[in-house]
Amino acid sequence: MKKIIFKSIIAGVLLSFAACDKKFDDLNTNQTSPTAIDPAFELNQAIINASYTTGTVIYETSIVQQMVTPNSGVLTGANYNQDNRLSTDDNWVQYYRNVIRNTKDIIRLLKDKPERSNLLQMTRIFQAFTFMVLTDSYGDIPYFEGGGGYGDQIFFPKYDAQEAIYDDIIKELTEASAALDASKPIETSDVFYSGNIVLWKKFGYSLLLRAGMHLSEVNATKAQQTVAAAFAGGVITNNAENAVVRHDPNFQSPIGGMLNSTEAANWYLAAPFVDHLKANNDPRLSAIAIRYKGAKSGPEQTPAIGTTAPADQIGMPMGYDNGTIAPVAAALGLASFYDFSQVDRRRLVKVNSPIFLVTAAQNNLLLAEAAQRTWITGDPAAYFEAGVRAHMLQMAAYDPLSAIPAADINTYIANHPYDPANALKQINTEYWIASFLNGPEAWANFRRSGYPTLTKNPYPGADISGNFINRLTYPNSEISVNKANMDEAISRQGADNLDTKVWWDK
Repeated sequence: MKKIIFKSIIAGVLLSFAACDKKFDDLNTNQTSPTAIDPAFELNQAIINASYTTGTVIYETSIVQQMVTPNSGVLTGANYNQDNRLSTDDNWVQYYRNVIRNTKDIIRLLKDKPERSNLLQMTRIFQAFTFMVLTDSYGDIPYFEGGGGYGDQIFFPKYDAQEAIYDDIIKELTEASAALDASKPIETSDVFYSGNIVLWKKFGYSLLLRAGMHLSEVNATKAQQTVAAAFAGGVITNNAENAVVRHDPNFQSPIGGMLNSTEAANWYLAAPFVDHLKANNDPRLSAIAIRYKGAKSGPEQTPAIGTTAPADQIGMPMGYDNGTIAPVAAALGLASFYDFSQVDRRRLVKVNSPIFLVTAAQNNLLLAEAAQRTWITGDPAAYFEAGVRAHMLQMAAYDPLSAIPAADINTYIANHPYDPANALKQINTEYWIASFLNGPEAWANFRRSGYPTLTKNPYPGADISGNFINRLTYPNSEISVNKANMDEAISRQGADNLDTKVWWDK
């Protein structure tokens, strides 16, 4: 009898534990947290994180001599023509971790879901943009396997040759742009174009135009075919269609954040940029620049002494550090190097300022060159004028105080008519101006076209043997964890330094 009672007690206890275990499962299951995220929100995360990083100021924008700093340390870069891998890796880290990881995941999730085809195509287009920026900066990169660690468990991706990468980028942009279909479910939640199929198509074909023009010197036949296809598809040609990342106090511009905090008094407009605008009576100078006349320190750079008058602007010469710049400033009659002109951080580079990825100004200027080359139909002079006008009008998107009066725009255009005999220089110099604050594309087009005509940064002790930095070096993280694949790319492409050219740079 005692044995029967004992066994009954044991059975009851076991049943109780089983019941408790079920309750523990319920307690340990979060009833409110989502188990999956809508891929549309992943695309938004990718878009928000595609804003150009502070490293693009330290390198790309300084390489093309639009901005410069005399300071070293963390700001060492194109100002000294030196390799600083704390900054050359900025876009690499940002894009692979926070953009491509998301776009790859979306493509993996949606490849077999035709009901969300439009979101899939939008993602393919945006991923192509990201990879184009990366390969233009570094050359050979992990492309086909790049970003595959999260979904495909590929932790040591192979590097691909840039020519193969461009072939696939062109394929992706062509297919995805054509596949966007307004008759299918529309994804309205994206922060870029709110699902507008027409605008997403124009973005895709605009990137195709850009990709084709990048190939103009390495493969003119493929460049012409690609540009013609983009033109036939329809590209962004007015400012209402611009591809722009918008910012607010929660999602701040990385460049605006830097130039309104620790580095506010450390970056200046470079003399070649200011001198060009000034010599041509370009009204964009007063929309972009401010000079704090008489400032002897950062704290003295106050609005009370700020001037945006073109005649007052003085750009900082290239080639000096914070020791050697002082006598240069004195020789120019300035109180200190804090007295040089800056990009106006209270208008153009606020923390909530937009960052433009592709614009009507850039596209119209590329179309002008394509028409000049007879790759497309149309009047190159009309495209040229439309490009210049679009960029001047774009200034108002940064701040109403940067808006350029219509009369000033018309005067500039009348005084700078299209010159067929000097077309490539004229078009691509305007492209340089129109790409201000879009460092990666300004640098890419400078390497491709050779314009504007700039002289070498004369700073002594440079890490380059040529006149300009041709590519960015691979991140230290790749040297540490993916060295075998990186070394294979180096053996194919050339030394991992600032001199080696990317494939299309001829």
